[in-house]
Amino acid sequence: MVRLTSTVKTSGCAAKLPPAQLEKILSSLPLMEDERLIVGIETGDDALAWDLGDGRVMIESVDFFPPVADDPYEYGQIAAANALSDIYAMGGEPAVAMNVMCFPSCMDLNIMRSILLGAQDKVREAGAVIAGGHTIADSTIKYGLSVTGFTTKDRLWTNKGARPGDVLVITKNLGVGIINTATKAGMASVEATAKALESMKTLNRRACQVASGLAVSAATDITGFSLLGHVNEMCQGAGLSFILDSTSIPVFDVALEYARYGLIPEGAYSNREHLEGKVHVSSTLPRELEDVLYDPQTSGPLALAMTEGEAERFLETFGDDGRIVGHFQERGEWVIEVR
Repeated sequence: MVRLTSTVKTSGCAAKLPPAQLEKILSSLPLMEDERLIVGIETGDDALAWDLGDGRVMIESVDFFPPVADDPYEYGQIAAANALSDIYAMGGEPAVAMNVMCFPSCMDLNIMRSILLGAQDKVREAGAVIAGGHTIADSTIKYGLSVTGFTTKDRLWTNKGARPGDVLVITKNLGVGIINTATKAGMASVEATAKALESMKTLNRRACQVASGLAVSAATDITGFSLLGHVNEMCQGAGLSFILDSTSIPVFDVALEYARYGLIPEGAYSNREHLEGKVHVSSTLPRELEDVLYDPQTSGPLALAMTEGEAERFLETFGDDGRIVGHFQERGEWVIEVR
């Protein structure tokens, strides 16, 4: 059986274009505006939001990447969970999706079938449907979904609404990018790989549903640009700074171990470079934990900004998988301080 991760250079969301390059290109393009477009590309949000004129909002996103798992069925599940997460990060419910598939003509078509079946089962779990798609013959596999979801205007979340005093809750452990790198290098334990796969296959649906009954100021999901990268986007959109409590970060212990071995995904270095001059890290912070903060996540957690009281109510229902990791404050010398 072909190990899918051995056929590609980078896996999952670590394959994203470096944020500095993407920002340079997008900033050079004229904005396309429409009075019905509530959320576009201005703040690097997770999806577009389109006013349907009757109180409802359509949310649209697309996400695809190279294999992040060796098993094609699991790869399909993870790619689907990752694409669906953009809808949850905006406070929506996914409704319909379309496949986006690049596949080598020399590969066994049963691999493609298993990928599509894994995605189909995960989308069904989300209560949505896949209704078609598009394929391209390519030298390496890439797969994902375009997804359409819906919410109402009063329940739409964006990444720019955080307020001074809000805390930030994240809903999954960090470190899957580092574990994936170790797996690809053949250095991860079976148990570590299984933990990362289970985390990436887990939908952010429940986190979204629990939070939807609370007052969420801002939200995003933590994916390829890392915890620090996505928090930076939230700060830039709101004109605030963020104080990150390094002792509260939920992280897979084994990811710290692999980071000490130097098993760091390439995307982590791009994320670090992009945030140079914006982040101040305590001199006492272990280097391996700092590496996790820049680690590109695939199908990572939701990040929810809310008052401390609302956060406590969220955690009472959501459980121990959620964690308050810091708070927003008026803009200071640094965009993010890691203490």
